[in-house]
Amino acid sequence: MPGFLIKLLLIALVNAFGVYLVARAIATDHPVIAGVCVVLVIIADIVYFARRALPLRYLLPGLIFLLVFQVFSMGYTGYVAFTNYGDGHLVTKAEAIDSLLAQNEKRVEGSAQLPASVIRNLQNPSEYGLAVIIDGQVQLGTAGQPPRPEPAATITGTKITAVPGWQVLTLTDLLPIQDQINALRVPASADAEDGAYRTTDGSHAYLYKSFLIYDPAADTLTDTESGTVYRPNERGSFAAADGQELGTGWAVPVGTENFTRPFTDTRYSTIMGQVLLWTVVFSIVTVATTFLVGLGLAITMNDRRVRGQRLYRSFFIVPYAFPPFMSALLWSGMLNTDFGFINQTFFGGASIPWLTDPWLAKLSVVLVNLWLGFPYMFLICTGALQSIPAELIESARIDGASALQIWRLITLPLLLVSVAPLLIASFAFNFNNFNIIYLLTRGGPPFPGAPVAVGQTDILISMVYQISGLAGQGGTRQYGLASSLSIIIFLIVGAISLISFRQTRRLEEIN
Repeated sequence: MPGFLIKLLLIALVNAFGVYLVARAIATDHPVIAGVCVVLVIIADIVYFARRALPLRYLLPGLIFLLVFQVFSMGYTGYVAFTNYGDGHLVTKAEAIDSLLAQNEKRVEGSAQLPASVIRNLQNPSEYGLAVIIDGQVQLGTAGQPPRPEPAATITGTKITAVPGWQVLTLTDLLPIQDQINALRVPASADAEDGAYRTTDGSHAYLYKSFLIYDPAADTLTDTESGTVYRPNERGSFAAADGQELGTGWAVPVGTENFTRPFTDTRYSTIMGQVLLWTVVFSIVTVATTFLVGLGLAITMNDRRVRGQRLYRSFFIVPYAFPPFMSALLWSGMLNTDFGFINQTFFGGASIPWLTDPWLAKLSVVLVNLWLGFPYMFLICTGALQSIPAELIESARIDGASALQIWRLITLPLLLVSVAPLLIASFAFNFNNFNIIYLLTRGGPPFPGAPVAVGQTDILISMVYQISGLAGQGGTRQYGLASSLSIIIFLIVGAISLISFRQTRRLEEIN
C-alpha cells in the first residue's frame, strides 16, 4: 500500500507538470507541442498503472528523453533548414506587422504633453513601465499592457511620487538605462493603430502613431506620408512595387536554397571550400598523429625490458584525465604572442604569432589536439596489443619470421581489427571537434576581407556556430543556413563512416 501511494504521488506530479507544459504551449501558440505533451502524459498514466506494461516502465523515461532531446531536435533542425528563419525573419507574420507599425512611429501632431514618470517593477526589476497623468488620474502601463487607472498612486503637484509595487525612477536612475527608456513603448490601447505613449526625458509622455497603416482585407501596409503600398512577397517580407522591402519579416519555406547557397552565394562560396578542406585535413591529421604517437608509446610500454612501466603509463594518462576545456584554455594562454609561456621561456621572448598567423594557428590546433588525444590512443592500443595471444608471436618466431614480418603480418592486422572502429569514431569526433577550435583560436585568424565572421581555423561545425550568430561577434543570425550546414555535416560524416566501416569488415576475416 505505501508503495502504491508513492507511485500515485509521483504520477500526480508528472501529470501536474504535463498540465503546466500544455498550458504554456497553448499560451505561446504551439498546438503541436501541447498535443505531444497530452499524448505523453496519457501514455505515462497507462504504462505505470497497467500490469501488462511492466517492461515499458523502465523504457519509457529513456524513450521520452530520446524523443525530446534527439528526435525533436533533429526534426526541428530539418524543418528550419528549409526556411529563411534568421535575422529579419524571426517572428510570425502577425508579430512582424505589429513590429513594423511600432518601428515606424512619429509623434502625433498637436498631441498633449502628459506628466509622466518611468517606473520599475519591484518584483521583476527588468520590467519598466510608464505612469502617466491623464485627465488628472494616474494610469499605469507597460510594454505589453495599455495604461490602466491606479488609484493608489501618489501625486505631488504634477509629479507622480509613488506607485504601489513599483519604484519611481529619478533622473539619476534613468541615466544608465537611457537606451531602454528610449525604446520603452506603452500601447495606448489594445488596437496597435491607436499608437503608443513614449518618453524622451523621463518626465513627460507623448502619443506616437505609426505612419504605416495595415489593411487586413487587402493584406497591405501603406505609408501615409509617401503613399507607397507594401505587399507580402514569397520571401516573407512586405515589399513595394520597386522591390524595396521593409526590415522585419517572417519565416517562410525557401525549399533547398539553404543547401545550395553555401556553394553559390559569393559571401559563403569563397570560404566554404577552404573551410571544408581544412576540416577534412584537420580530422585526418589529428587522428593520424594521435594514433601514431599513442601506438608508438604503447609498443614501447608493452616491451618487458622497459622498467617503471606503471609509472610511465600514469604520466601518459595525465592529459586525458585533465578536463579538456581547461587544457585548451591553458594552451591558449601559453601560446599567447606577447606574454605566453612558450615564447617567453623557449624562444627568448620572441613574438611568435602562434594563434594569429594562419599556418601557425593551424599547426597549434593540431599540436594541442595531439596533446589531448594521444593518451586515448595509447590506452586503446595498449589494450589491443595485450589482447594478442603470445602464442601467435612465439609460433611466428619459431617459423623464422623476422620482427618486421611479425609486426606487418600478425600484430598490425590484429591490432587494426580492434582499433579501426575506434579510429573511425575518432575521425567523426574530430570532424565536429568544436571545443578545441573555439577555446584555442575562436576560429581565427579571420579571412582577409571575408564578408562573414568565419576564420581560417574554423571547421564546419564552428562555421555553423559563427553563421548562427551565437558567437556574438557582430555577425548575422542565419538559423536556416546553419541548420542546412548541420545536415550537410551529418551526411558527410555518415557517408565517410559507412564507407570506412564496410572496409574494416575485411579485417575481421583475419580472425
